[in-house]
Order: sequence, then structure tokens, then C-alpha cells
Amino acid sequence: MKKIEFVIITYNRPADTLELLQNIVQLDEASSLIKTVIVVNNASTEDYSLIKNFISETRTIDFKYIDSEKNLGVTGGRNLALQYTTAEILIFLDDDCVLQNKNTLIKLLESFTDNGFNKRETAIVSFKVLYYSTLQMQINGLPHKKISKYKDKEKFFTYFFAGGAHAIKRKVLNEVGNLPEEFFYGMEEYDLSYRIIDNGYCIKYDSNIVMLHKESPLGRKTKEEKLRMMWVNKSKVAWRYLPKLYFYTTALMWSLQYLKETKINMGGLFKGWKEIFSIPDKEKRNPVSKTSLEYLRTVEARLWY
Repeated sequence: MKKIEFVIITYNRPADTLELLQNIVQLDEASSLIKTVIVVNNASTEDYSLIKNFISETRTIDFKYIDSEKNLGVTGGRNLALQYTTAEILIFLDDDCVLQNKNTLIKLLESFTDNGFNKRETAIVSFKVLYYSTLQMQINGLPHKKISKYKDKEKFFTYFFAGGAHAIKRKVLNEVGNLPEEFFYGMEEYDLSYRIIDNGYCIKYDSNIVMLHKESPLGRKTKEEKLRMMWVNKSKVAWRYLPKLYFYTTALMWSLQYLKETKINMGGLFKGWKEIFSIPDKEKRNPVSKTSLEYLRTVEARLWY
């Protein structure tokens, strides 16, 4: 039985998407291990005829190409793709990347069969992310906030994952639900991670599985709207799953970060705080168990913000 499916959400990057599909086809044992490669075109305005031609001409791997009528965002696009997934393991990748090693699929299956954290089964394997152009580590792709302590570790257990560079067991999503579709941009990884951890699973980082990301080492300038969404969404996650103290500290610390990054955009600040103040009335709390908090603290999760 073929065990793996790829999920790729693409938006206005046909050349990069084509290179990624060509990369996937050339992986070791691709034809025997990959069930389907699912590509969701998230209402792109670019010409994707080269992608469609490649898919129609490729016989060794099955593809499913889906045109979305509107931009569903990252979470909406992935949830749309999930309707078509049936394999045991799903790999989620950004559309502007390639996998570095031809033995990626084999290494991934090995990683999932390793022992989990204590008696917890591994639900997600998060990949190492390097810059495509320099092969230097992309620090914001490391799924831990204690960068200096964890960046050189081969493997470790953690509390969130790299959204565009990870694999997850399909059965876990069946148990805990899909990504939070109301999070159009940012922090959906934390929401899903806390649900997964509270269901008795663990999350793992494995540096033997490497994604090469074409994002510039200088980074992309995040728009003020995206920063506000990240601030509000992270506060929602804290309200939903963590002790209330962490909701207040998260909302405050992220508001200061927002001011810093936007050079004191007061209009955006007031709009963000308006959304924050409405969270307790609109969002249901479902705090994680004491056992889950113990896991979070053991893996040194940053809970304050």
C-alpha cells in the first residue's frame, strides 16, 4: 500500500511549483511510496499550463490538480486538499521549495517509526529548513524558540512545527480535526499542535529531512495586516488552550512587537486590540490537560507569548 501523499498549495509561483513537482518525482522509491501529489491552485492569476502539462505527461506518479475559485488562504487551501487525502502520511510543503535529499521518503518513514516522547506516539515530523540559495539554516523555520540551544540538534521533541515543511499522520487529523480555517494567515500550527498534544501525541523535529526554501535570507517584509493577524491569532490560541495568564501576556507582548515592526502604526494597534478584547466573548476555552502542560514545559515551550 502506498503510504504518502503530498499537499502543495500554490499561488502565483508556477515555475517554482513545477520545479518542486519534478523534484518529488525523482525521489527514491517515489513510485512505490507516493499515492498522490495534490496541488491546489489558490486562485492564482498566473498561467499554470506548464504544471498541467507536466501532470498529464507524468506516468510514474498520480497527481490531483484542483483549481480554487478564490484565495482560501493557507489553512483553507490545505483543508480543501485534505478532502482528497487517503494515505497514511501527508507531507505539506510550501510551493517555493525542493527537498534536498533523494532518500527523503525513506528517512521520513524511519523517523515516524522511532520511539516517541515517553509513551506518546509521534504525530508530526517537522523538517529542517535551509535557504535554497545559501544552504544556511532558516531560523524562523526551526520549531523551537530557544534557537541557540536547539538549532544544532539532530532531533528533538517540540511543541509546534514548520507549517510549510512537515509531515503528519492522517489518522491524527481524523481525531483532532483539520486546520483552523478562520486563521487566514498565521499561527494555525500552534492551534493544531495544542490539539494534537492534548490528544496524547508528540511532535518531532528531524534534521535528516531537509527542505530548501527559496525565500531570501534577508526575509520577506511582513505586511502590517499579516502582523495583526498573527498577533490576534496567537492570542486566540492562548485563550483557547492555555491558562488565562498566558492569554494576557501573549496579547500584550505581541502588541508591543506589532508596534515595533510597524513603526508604531496606531490605527492597526487599535484595530488589533478591538479584536483581542472580543476574544473572550467569541471564543470557547478548551484548555489542555495538566499532562499536556507538563509535556509543554518538558520540551521547553515558550508559553508567555
